[in-house]
Amino acid sequence: MVSESLPVVSKCRVIPDQKSSLAALKLSVSDLPMLSCHYIQKGCLFTKPPFPISDLISALKCSLSQALVHFPPLAGRLTTDSDGYIYITCNDAGVDFIHANGSHIHVGDLLVSADGDLPQAAKGFFAFDQTVSYEGHFRPLLAVQVTELADGVFIGCTVNHAVTDGTSFWNFFNTFAELSRGVKRISRTPDFSRDSVLISTAVLQLPPGGPKVTFSGDAPIRERIFSFSRESILKLKDKVNNINRKLESDGGIDVAELMGKFSNDTLKFPDGKLTPLAWLRKAVTRETTNQINNPTVEISSFQSLSALLWRGITRARKLPASKTTTFRMAVNCRHRLEPKLEPMYFGNGIQSIPTYAAAGDVLGKDLRWCAEQLNKNVVAHGNGTVREYIGNWERDPRCFPLGNFDGAMITMGSSPRFPMYDNDFGWGRPVAVRSGRANKFDGKISAFPGREGGGTVDLEVVLDPVTMAGLLSDPEFMQYVSGY
Repeated sequence: MVSESLPVVSKCRVIPDQKSSLAALKLSVSDLPMLSCHYIQKGCLFTKPPFPISDLISALKCSLSQALVHFPPLAGRLTTDSDGYIYITCNDAGVDFIHANGSHIHVGDLLVSADGDLPQAAKGFFAFDQTVSYEGHFRPLLAVQVTELADGVFIGCTVNHAVTDGTSFWNFFNTFAELSRGVKRISRTPDFSRDSVLISTAVLQLPPGGPKVTFSGDAPIRERIFSFSRESILKLKDKVNNINRKLESDGGIDVAELMGKFSNDTLKFPDGKLTPLAWLRKAVTRETTNQINNPTVEISSFQSLSALLWRGITRARKLPASKTTTFRMAVNCRHRLEPKLEPMYFGNGIQSIPTYAAAGDVLGKDLRWCAEQLNKNVVAHGNGTVREYIGNWERDPRCFPLGNFDGAMITMGSSPRFPMYDNDFGWGRPVAVRSGRANKFDGKISAFPGREGGGTVDLEVVLDPVTMAGLLSDPEFMQYVSGY
């Protein structure tokens, strides 16, 4: 294993190229719960640039300074006023920029380790390791670390999670890359408005010294990336959405065809009483019958993939049938609110949707049923539900309880829609996307787009070692995995 401690070649403070005129931004009801979470740690792995590393460092400092002009909150600090409200003060205090030496590490060392798990070397590529977001009161809200490798470069960003979600994080990263390759006009301008229902008069009461993370960072875990090709995902989606067409136990009988043929038939079937239609309805499962009656409900590719993961992890955990499992999905609320937030609204525009089901149901019912439970909650999370979540938080303001508290929880974060590979700093797209140690616990899943694009998905899966071994030997799950 490569050491995670990397020598620092240089460290400096980068300030915006122009003085900010943006007023202080109040933290919203979606920002405040993240004060107990670690800073976000994400970055991109690149091949070696065709110019000296000293030129790269100089150019990146310059483009970072320019990017901060478009994102002045990231160069600010958190401030709590006398009434307990927390703001981002856009005071141009600056961000940390670190040049680290990882010349003993090769690009190939970061793609996969000997046992197939994610190499630990990448954990040393990020600043503010294990830093809780509340500490943005006392240190920068952003740090950029550029690690020089034997045959490449890693550019890692660590950003306060009470200030940004994934949408805002990758918008900044994309802008940083655009300016680095000489783009004069950025493609997506952030929106800093603070006039929505997310801005509340409720005050979050915090303990002296600030909140702590709500999960143990010492529990043993394994991390792995499971890749899913476009063809594999389409196959899975087709299975989930067309599961009612075949009775696998009857050798693949086409239920829809037979029901159309016999629906008006008065002949009697095996028990002498039922029509063919009734007999077929009795033969299929309740879930299949529901889909015959409601054929218009389409499950998305990502919901199908999430259902597959829910079943695989639940099976690997060997939970009692009566144990309640929880699958949490982070959803973007920007387009769900009325009036809508701007797509590039800066801050946290997310809410976490929990779906509950007994382990016996997750495993005893079919894949379609699991996907339907997730689908129903996502579809139902419109303007009214978003506002209900806000109202509930205002009645009981608290930090987000991140973790796997009962051994039966899964938390899905990030998104395969984020433009993670749209980051050309001047010499080509990333080879891979990697994350640090932040917010890692048993059951934490992060969804990335595959490097090939076109609907491919990578799932960064963090599990207890025994559970990971069980998932790797699960035939239902592994048949759809195209790489791991």
